[in-house]
Amino acid sequence: MIRTLLVAAAFCVLVSELASAQTTEIKIGYLRQPEARTAISLLDIPAPNDGVAGAQLAIDDNNTTGKFLNQHFALEATELKDEDDPGAAVGRLVERGTSLVLADLPAAALLKAADAGRAHGLLFFNVGAIDDRLREEDCRANMVHSAPTRSMLADGLAQYLVWKQWRKWLLVVGSHDPDKLFADALRRAAKRFGATIVQEKVFEDTGGARRTDSGLTQIQSQIPLFTQSAPDHDVLVAADEIQVFAEYQPYRTWLPRPVAGSAGLVPTSWDGAHDQWGAIQLQNRFVQLFHRRMTARDMQAWMAVRMIGEAATHQHADARQMLDFFKSPDFALAAFKGQKLTLRDWDLQLRQPILLSDGRVVVSVSPQPGFLHQFSELDTLGVDRPETKCRLDASRG
Repeated sequence: MIRTLLVAAAFCVLVSELASAQTTEIKIGYLRQPEARTAISLLDIPAPNDGVAGAQLAIDDNNTTGKFLNQHFALEATELKDEDDPGAAVGRLVERGTSLVLADLPAAALLKAADAGRAHGLLFFNVGAIDDRLREEDCRANMVHSAPTRSMLADGLAQYLVWKQWRKWLLVVGSHDPDKLFADALRRAAKRFGATIVQEKVFEDTGGARRTDSGLTQIQSQIPLFTQSAPDHDVLVAADEIQVFAEYQPYRTWLPRPVAGSAGLVPTSWDGAHDQWGAIQLQNRFVQLFHRRMTARDMQAWMAVRMIGEAATHQHADARQMLDFFKSPDFALAAFKGQKLTLRDWDLQLRQPILLSDGRVVVSVSPQPGFLHQFSELDTLGVDRPETKCRLDASRG
């Protein structure tokens, strides 16, 4: 009886000490510069809080655990206009004592922000930019990437097409720079996994309201004519990040062929229809809070904030300690994607499966069966260690 009372008293003392301990405030900044993203379909127009909503959900998740560890997470979102200086925005975050920053910025602005924050010890999480160069020749030692690269997306798609024995591709490329970068990634993926591009065609953006000025009848006749002269192929692969033509391709090609890439079967880090591995509970909580479906950008922001939460749970309080933890074998992130996610220490890219969605269901998840790797099958997606151009020791980071 006495022993029980002593144990109970000790427990009460412990609870009292924890309750009286000072709460650690973990501030997370969010810099975003919304792009004028065009869309053929009204259903694809992004919500004003795209990305920020995912970060806020993760803040709630972190605080659920944090209340037991006397930690409190707070998010401060700042929206930049095209003419705003990212470096000045970083300076304001420094003044407010913020050292962890989620960034949804174009590549050039993201590099300016990371370089401005380097001297102050800021750690950035790229949640939006998929440019490979940010993990290659323009990598930064203070920039972690939760967004996948174009090469990861292209490899995820290519693995499935090759697994299906759809090895002959008709590649249709838009006329804008992002379209050309995605086409480069698709060419690399085709060569890497044994597909053949039988022909490339360029779809020029001539302006107008995404072809709808002509009406559906003319679209119905224009698209078949565009693909009529192509050699025999198994699948049409579209590189159209700007969304000018790709969504018009399915069901309108000259030959009855599937469409993939920027329309049809699309590679993505997340999809609103994903419900495996417990994802349905995350999806439901997101819908209850924000009354819409969770997007890839939301998920990329969610993963970044959850990475910070995992590090804080392991008592890593500052940015440098967190980065060391992310690169260590002790770090792993559960993200409802079938396996734990880890960080590539050579370019600070978060390893992750790529979902393949048709807009209604998740058709498959890459890496595909049979694509093996000596370290991690996730490293069959994107640039592997022997290929990398990133030199973190020499980078401005």
